[in-house]
Amino acid sequence: MLKTTPVPAPPDASPHAEGVSNDEFRAAMSRLAAGVCLIAAHEPPLTADGPRGEDVGMTATAFLSVSLDPPLVLVSLREGSRMDDLLAEQPLWAVSVLADHQLQIAGRFAMKGRISDRLLFADLPYERGEASGAPLLSGALATLECRTEKRVEAGDHTLVIGRVLTASLPAPDSSPLTYFRGRYRHLG
Repeated sequence: MLKTTPVPAPPDASPHAEGVSNDEFRAAMSRLAAGVCLIAAHEPPLTADGPRGEDVGMTATAFLSVSLDPPLVLVSLREGSRMDDLLAEQPLWAVSVLADHQLQIAGRFAMKGRISDRLLFADLPYERGEASGAPLLSGALATLECRTEKRVEAGDHTLVIGRVLTASLPAPDSSPLTYFRGRYRHLG
């Protein structure tokens, strides 16, 4: 008789009390195509006479419109991430909706464990937003500047709802960059 040894399930395969495992949930949600954005904010200097603050950025696929009147958007941030911590103190931030030719930018700002964002912004063409002071990428499909209206703790993420202060269309006719099944994709 052939004896088989059960293979232990990886930690993410064990179901939550509600019955769905992290792997099942992640696989199901990966089938939802999403637009890709760069969320950026300017970290103010620690002291008035200290060195200038730094621009901070992160790639986001959990970004959506919430309301037309007033104009509100929502971004989901990993709890305790640098952007989550910054937006807890800095209410002004910006969004660049990425075009398909900005794939490298999406990958650059999605890297985990990076030390400084200063180098990530160094060679990118952008304008500084008048309302937020944050970078707005040239060549993006759309750019928005926002002021945080509300923060909502939701599991291991923080939902940040922002009032849109400015909106522009730097490259409105480009194709969008999307994220589907764990990869960046081009439409077409």
